[in-house]
Amino acid sequence: MPSASDRHAKAAASAWRMMFDLLMKSAPQRLESLQARGLTPNDSRALFTLHDEGEPISALARQWGCDASTATWLVDRLERAGLAERVTPEHDRRVKLVQLTGKGAATKDELLVEHYRPPVELRHLSVGELEELARLLAKTEGGH
Repeated sequence: MPSASDRHAKAAASAWRMMFDLLMKSAPQRLESLQARGLTPNDSRALFTLHDEGEPISALARQWGCDASTATWLVDRLERAGLAERVTPEHDRRVKLVQLTGKGAATKDELLVEHYRPPVELRHLSVGELEELARLLAKTEGGH
């Protein structure tokens, strides 16, 4: 008889496989909204991490898991699109911070509205099932 640990690992793998498959099946709708704005998935990942207060490229590179030259390239793309800008803070003129522009904040908000639109596959679930799914997924937030 499989151990509780083995059963847990198998159940977790099955649940994750189904969530991942649903995410991949719904990817074309997210890609379409990005392409309509001339953005790539990497552009959007970078855009979603930017804020109004700004961060140095070195911090963004660490956050994005890339080197500074790749982060600079991504920031350059967002800057050319008018979504981000480099600013020099008054307290340290040696540093350049990257922050969202007004257009960048609006684009980020628009994309989130579109990306948060549920995929059609969820229409097969009842309200109760969707509420249960949301309750269960909420338990994964914050490591609970």
